[in-house]
Amino acid sequence: MTMKTPLHLLFWLSWLLLFFFITFVSATGRLNTPKLGVVDRTRVKNHGGGAGTIAGTKPPSSSNDFETFFYTQTLDHFNYRPESYTTFQQRYVINFKYWGGANSIAPIFVYLGEESNLDDDLDVIGFLNDNAPRFKALILYIEHRYYGKSVPYGSRKEAFQDANTLGYFSSSQALVDYAEVIIDLKKNLSAEASPVIVVGGSYGGMLASWFRLKYPHVALGALASSAPILYFDHITPQDGYYFIVTKDFREASEDCYSTIQQVWSKIDEVASQANGLTYLSQKFKTCYPLNKSSDLKDYLDSTYTMAAQYNSPPKYPVSMICRGMDETPQGTDILSRVVAGLVAYRGNSSCYDTNIYNYPSETSEGWSWQTCSEMVMPIGRGDNDTMFPAAPFNLSSNIESCKTTYGVSPRPHWITTQFGGHNIIRVLERFGSNIIFSNGLRDPYSSGGVLESLSPSLTAVYTKNGSHCLDILNSSPDDDPEWLIMQRKTEIKIIDGWLTEYYMDLAAKI
Repeated sequence: MTMKTPLHLLFWLSWLLLFFFITFVSATGRLNTPKLGVVDRTRVKNHGGGAGTIAGTKPPSSSNDFETFFYTQTLDHFNYRPESYTTFQQRYVINFKYWGGANSIAPIFVYLGEESNLDDDLDVIGFLNDNAPRFKALILYIEHRYYGKSVPYGSRKEAFQDANTLGYFSSSQALVDYAEVIIDLKKNLSAEASPVIVVGGSYGGMLASWFRLKYPHVALGALASSAPILYFDHITPQDGYYFIVTKDFREASEDCYSTIQQVWSKIDEVASQANGLTYLSQKFKTCYPLNKSSDLKDYLDSTYTMAAQYNSPPKYPVSMICRGMDETPQGTDILSRVVAGLVAYRGNSSCYDTNIYNYPSETSEGWSWQTCSEMVMPIGRGDNDTMFPAAPFNLSSNIESCKTTYGVSPRPHWITTQFGGHNIIRVLERFGSNIIFSNGLRDPYSSGGVLESLSPSLTAVYTKNGSHCLDILNSSPDDDPEWLIMQRKTEIKIIDGWLTEYYMDLAAKI
């Protein structure tokens, strides 16, 4: 008699296989793509105090004004086969508090959900709440399909069975979802004339820019914060991300940069000795014994990259780490200096979890599929171009990984085929308009962002000291530096210009 493996067991076995693969390829030198995301969620999960408070993450005062709704969404927008008409419930949240109403043609600010549960973003995205009163805007947040409560097939277990159920999980499908929700909501509110401004950060920033390009009849304009739309198809050099991480640390402290540059070989040297891994486990106070040197190196790699990516005021994680290293007594050995930097960043703790960046989560589970299908970002580094050991991007390894996990091969050229990217200035200036590409130059992902204005209405706004998505997080009058305040004012001035022109055209019946 043939035995059938239960679906839930297959689900967890696939994840164990993926976790094993990640661990294996990391140990052999393949680089894991740095995480996207509006904020670094791991910083609130550390054992000590340290950097546990994330800039801009205090709950907004309007939390009680959120109302949750669900839209009956179509599973597949691009086929007419019977199964394509399957539906699921997509969540969206509205704040009506500031809206001037349909009769006043007040605008609608729309936040396009990214690779996380929408609940994760409601308390951190302050740009909409901070500016809605000025424009008497309705605020709409839409959750991305396959995340949070917007999961097809009734449950995550069913939706994530295999490539057959995950095949409808793509950016293109998500963009149509957003368009349908917006159009339906405007109809229900008799607000067809209300202009729409879409806002997104990180992957959501990419979606915002692509939405404006694909659906200009739905969105008047877009604010794309920290959107690395040029980190595809080798438009951006693969070492761009790690070059900026290195630059951030070197600008903070030359000694700190030099220490990190040397620590990788030092870890391998100690680990190769008798009881070396035990010594390293005790030295770094790891919560679990190290099984190989790459366990520690991967943890440090992620710590330094996330510190640079989310290097935000008032604490500035990169400065915290480097200050901890630099304040050690003269003559302190390399490993002790690195430990001091970790303690300064994470806080003094009984132990430090080196797996903190590796635990499966809703985001990592979903993003794993997305990077195995279309979101192929060739990020790597060479021998001497950064403070990290060499780990070049290897498409062949990625393909084998995805085939093993999902039975599909990534499409590394699909994003540029679908949305463009090559020769962006020559192309977009001819047909694109009303997009703000905002970046902070300390954000490693800014290396794949649009840093020059492409036309009068395709505007690049950046700050020298900014970090990932900082401009769209909650404002903090006590902590926000002047350059951040000015960046937000510039963005609002541009949006105000779009709306003014729209209302003038409407009055003139153009």
